[in-house]
Amino acid sequence: MKTAAFASALILAAVLAPVSSPAADAPKPLRALLLTGGCCHDYAKQKDILKLGLEARANIVVDQVHTDDKSTKPPLAHFGNPDYAKGYDIVIHDECAADLSDPAKIQAVLAPHKAGIPGVNLHCSMHSYRIGNPGQATEPGSERAGWFDYLGIQSSGHGPQQPIAIKHVDKSHPVTKGMEDWMTINEELYNNIKIRDTATPLARGTQLLKQKEGPDKATEYVVTWVNQYQGKTRVFSTTIGHNNATVADAKYLDLITRGVLWATDKLDAEDKPKAGYGSKQAAK
Repeated sequence: MKTAAFASALILAAVLAPVSSPAADAPKPLRALLLTGGCCHDYAKQKDILKLGLEARANIVVDQVHTDDKSTKPPLAHFGNPDYAKGYDIVIHDECAADLSDPAKIQAVLAPHKAGIPGVNLHCSMHSYRIGNPGQATEPGSERAGWFDYLGIQSSGHGPQQPIAIKHVDKSHPVTKGMEDWMTINEELYNNIKIRDTATPLARGTQLLKQKEGPDKATEYVVTWVNQYQGKTRVFSTTIGHNNATVADAKYLDLITRGVLWATDKLDAEDKPKAGYGSKQAAK
C-alpha cells in the first residue's frame, strides 16, 4: 500500500509540475521595420531580397513599408508620424528621398532613433533628408545636420558605376570580425563630406577611374561604419547596395545581418549571435 501511495504521489507531482516548453523559452524574433521606395533603385525587388536574406540569417521578422513611387519625394507612410517605429526593435532605412527637406518631417523620421531605437541605413538613405546644399559641410547639432548627425557621415554624391574594392579597416569590430575584403560588381562610391567624431569607420572602398591622360585615378572613401547617436543609439550604415546583384550577394547580406545584430545588441562576447538569434538553419 505504501509503495502504491508513493507512486501515485510521484505521478501527481509530475502532472502538476510546470513544463518548460522549448517554444516558450525561445527568444522572440527581432522585429525590424524596412522602409523602401523613391528614386533611382529597384526597391520593388530589393525589399524582398533583403527580407528573405535577413530572415534566413537571423531570428528576425522584417515588416515592410514600401512605395513604388520613384520620385525624390516618395510618399512613404511614415512621413510626419514620429511614432512610426512603435513596437519595433530596429528600423532599416533603404529609402531614397533626396529632396525631402521639410525640417518637421525629418525630425519625425529621427524621433524613434532619438528615443533609442537602433537604425540600419543602406545606400541612398545617406542621400535623403537633406536641407540646403548637401555638399556644404554641416555643423553638428544644427538644423541642417539632423540626418547627418544620426548617420555619422555626411555624403553629397557619388562617382560612376565601377567595381569597388572593399577593405575592412577595423577587423576587430563585432560587425566585421572574420569578414574578408572583397570586390563588388559595378557600384556607386559615395563621397564623405564630413565624418562625425561619434562615427567609427569599418571599411573603405576604392575605385580606379580611367583618366583621359595619365594613369588611373584612385578614389577612396569610407563605405561602412557605425555611429553612436546622441550617446545612446547604435546606428550601422553602408553606402554599398545600388544594384540587385550586390544586394543579393551573400557577403552583402551577411554584413547587413551582422549590422542588425550589433545595433540591437544581439552579438555575444565572442561576436557571435546570442542564443536564439542566429540563423534557423544553424540552430537545427
